[in-house]
Amino acid sequence: MKKRTAYSKLATILAVSLFVNAVHAQLAYPPEKQKWDADQLGNHRAVLKINTDQKEVQAVIPWRNRWVEANQEVIIVDSASNQQISSINYLWMNTESGGLSFRPTSGKGIYYVYYLPYKMGGRSRNYPDAIYLKNSTPAPVQAAKNDAISSKGITIDRFEAVDQYNSNDPMEVLATKAEIKSFLNSNVKEDYFVFPERRESPIKMDNNLPQLWMRKTKVPNQLEGNAQKGEYYAFQLGLWSPKRDLQTVQVSFSDFKSSDGTIIAANSLNCLNTQGTAYTGEAMHLTVNVPANKIQALWCGMQVPENIPAGTYVGTATVKANNATAKTVKLVFHVSDNASGLASVDQPWKMTRLPWLNSTLAQKNTVIAPYTPIALTADSTLQLLGREVKLSATGLPKQISTFFTPEMTSISTKPNTLLYEPVHFHFYRASDGKEIQLQAAGVQFKEKNEGEYRWIAKNESADLTMEVEGKLEFDGYLHYVVKLTALNDITLKDINMHIPVMPDKANYFMGLGQKGGKRPEQLSWKWDVANKNQDGGWIGAVNAGLQFSLRDEHYSRPLNTNFYLQKPLVLPTSWGNENKGGIDIGLKGKSVLVNSYSGERELKKGAVLYYNFNLLITPFHPINTEAQWNERYYHAYKPVDSVVASGSNVINIHHANVINPYINYPFIATKEMKEYIDQAHHAGLKVKIYNTVREVSNRVYELYPLRSLGTEVFSPGKGGGYSWLQEHVGNNYLAAWYVPEFKDAAIINSGMNRWHNYYVEGMNWLVDHIGLDGIYLDDVAFDRVTMKRIKRVLTKNGKSGLIDLHSANQYNKSDGFNNSANLYLEHFPYINRLWFGEYFDYENNQPDFFLTEVSGIPFGLMGEMLQDGGNPWRGMIYGMTNRMPYQKLTPKDLWKTWDNFGIKGSNMIGYWSPNIPVKTDNEKVLTTVYSRPGKAMVAMASWADTDVDVQLAIDWDKLGVDPKKAKLSIPTIADFQSGTAYKFGDKISIAKNKGIILLIE
Repeated sequence: MKKRTAYSKLATILAVSLFVNAVHAQLAYPPEKQKWDADQLGNHRAVLKINTDQKEVQAVIPWRNRWVEANQEVIIVDSASNQQISSINYLWMNTESGGLSFRPTSGKGIYYVYYLPYKMGGRSRNYPDAIYLKNSTPAPVQAAKNDAISSKGITIDRFEAVDQYNSNDPMEVLATKAEIKSFLNSNVKEDYFVFPERRESPIKMDNNLPQLWMRKTKVPNQLEGNAQKGEYYAFQLGLWSPKRDLQTVQVSFSDFKSSDGTIIAANSLNCLNTQGTAYTGEAMHLTVNVPANKIQALWCGMQVPENIPAGTYVGTATVKANNATAKTVKLVFHVSDNASGLASVDQPWKMTRLPWLNSTLAQKNTVIAPYTPIALTADSTLQLLGREVKLSATGLPKQISTFFTPEMTSISTKPNTLLYEPVHFHFYRASDGKEIQLQAAGVQFKEKNEGEYRWIAKNESADLTMEVEGKLEFDGYLHYVVKLTALNDITLKDINMHIPVMPDKANYFMGLGQKGGKRPEQLSWKWDVANKNQDGGWIGAVNAGLQFSLRDEHYSRPLNTNFYLQKPLVLPTSWGNENKGGIDIGLKGKSVLVNSYSGERELKKGAVLYYNFNLLITPFHPINTEAQWNERYYHAYKPVDSVVASGSNVINIHHANVINPYINYPFIATKEMKEYIDQAHHAGLKVKIYNTVREVSNRVYELYPLRSLGTEVFSPGKGGGYSWLQEHVGNNYLAAWYVPEFKDAAIINSGMNRWHNYYVEGMNWLVDHIGLDGIYLDDVAFDRVTMKRIKRVLTKNGKSGLIDLHSANQYNKSDGFNNSANLYLEHFPYINRLWFGEYFDYENNQPDFFLTEVSGIPFGLMGEMLQDGGNPWRGMIYGMTNRMPYQKLTPKDLWKTWDNFGIKGSNMIGYWSPNIPVKTDNEKVLTTVYSRPGKAMVAMASWADTDVDVQLAIDWDKLGVDPKKAKLSIPTIADFQSGTAYKFGDKISIAKNKGIILLIE
């Protein structure tokens, strides 16, 4: 009895020590200063008070920590000397407690026992792994009979964490085996248990029971909470079944009534784990199964009406599994007026933003500027901004045309036809090799909206039917669901889809393992989803092109940016056909044929295959040169006056700074962020922030509700990473970016899920409450559905809604050898600027690579350069500079040259246009002309292997300058070129990999 009493007292000390820091409230910002160096000693310690003169003492420490193992090394520090105890005898070590004996070097006093020390490992400071120190010989797991108490004069004064954020709250203090046994003995008739918990105490452990639950003889069947009018009041129902799995768990609610008869309807409550709304806007009905001895938190909530009387409202929540009896919990909510004046969603630490997970904000597919409503003509031709699609009777494109000028600066009336023949399928019998002819029944339009048109078409033969469902959206996105059904048993030699492209519209290609540039004469490609993020490519000319991608009904967007191999593409059953499928591209007859084939296969009667595919018609719009010259980016958090002095007018705020400290969760330092944005606006500047969904900071308030959703939001993985993740998330996650200065440890998002709904709502809140002007995307982990929604909330009420996209070159093993431009092309209709990026080589790639993969011009965009500051001479060929103040060599002096010339309002004519008025006599020295009435600025850049001398060929009529009056000069531009006079006809010396800017006026 004495031993048990002493142990209980120690456990109480632990609980009290941790409860002090357990209040679930707004995170401290700036972050609390840590008490010691956790990366040397670990995050947790027990404070021992020694009041004895014994030469060797024994201490029993009930840490109740799920991560302490038998081989865990412990560090003991003498507080008087700040020296480590050199020798420790491990009597036993387990998750509940440990017994240690040691010699207190300074005698009486305070000694710190660090019981989870680690050292830092991993591949870099931003991708660390906390490696917990281990003993070579594990200690016994259980205490010997005579070792279970501390020496006389040894007491545990308290338990401490390095700071409040690293502390274990009571929901992380595990129950002992004895406590669990005692609890079960008191509840022998119960099959499973429901533990109601308030929002302030998130359930954090899924494999261990908290002491808090097991100290009670009976499970409480009532939960009380304090809610405010108009808020979402969240609560939890914790499920634990010690006897068997619980299958298909559902939660239902009653109406809630007050003493005066006021009712809050049952449909004001929901359970996030059992129902929801997908990021696409579709209803979700989720299956929750709870394995035996696992803990499942069900996060529920009530949307409290704003217009009800204050008072106490009583109702019930009922939990029912298919294989167990129902259990009902009484819920008592005391509803009061909102005394704080803060809106519900302005207090995320109270879990009031959980409804954002089911938001449908900006979901309606309305037209987004600069796009125009789709129009349908009598011959099944769909017209949209700068493009049109004519449908054949099969439902597939008969012709696709664009109307962009060669310069890409405007839209004309002259069509640029892409297809030599209509897009079509071929079906070949294996028995005789003959083609099966399907009869087309014609197109029927099912939906006609400004933002999208939908149609169906049926194609039939005696053996096969091909049902085509098509959708065209206002930005040029074509989505096809092609359902193939076998009407009889049949063996097919092959199923092919042909896209016959006009040769003059097939100059360039990227994707399928090819870097962007000139299309190869012949390309043969096979599926390899385990290693390659490849399912299509882009083929085109500067002012007319198509991206194609092959999918089926099982398509799931893979992870990208370092994590493709952890969640790769799913091989399409149809197109892939057990890796028999592939794509061949080359000249066939008078067209360049994209032949997508799937190989031989047997189909039983009634078998169904989906040969789905997407097309993106490029360009999306003309390039906006005025925005390129006017919007000058400053990519750093610096005082507003220094940004003004640099000549910049758009500030990008990255994460890991004092106003945006935590990656992809900009909801902590909101006061500081708003103050800065207000200052910038006063100075005439715009401010954008880093915010995407590829990963999210561990500081996210909603972490544990998200974890309760299994792997819906967080990707499954090996765990690891920084110590906080290992100690408070535990397992089955992928650790991502880490910032040591802010102890910001991110977790990888699983892909397409309800967090995207939260993301849209969050951006909307930032626009409304913080005054945000746009976002900076560092690669993208969502699809075009979310991108459209983000653009809508950013541009509402006439706001600029600027989005720039940065990408490190994705053409590498970790990213599955995709091209950044090809990977993100579905987002380009809503991007304002590109910034490509780390690992893009601006010195050793050809002009066609710059044009297709970096510049954005064939898609209606313009860009900037990053790696090593880019190549400023080659950049000017595409209207690109690098970015302030990211590199030592800034664009400040080039901007001055632009302004002195008057680049705003000029007409950009690139070397890719047949209308270029100025050329050199060397095909490897290219030019771009920026033309104004009566004058021009000519950018020249060399891709020659050596220094070269060139002469200019000028078409003065095209240039619009009188040669008799023309003055030519090479202006001085710091770190770019030395100024000199120039006489037409003289040779111009151009160094290797460099160029010049020439003025004609």
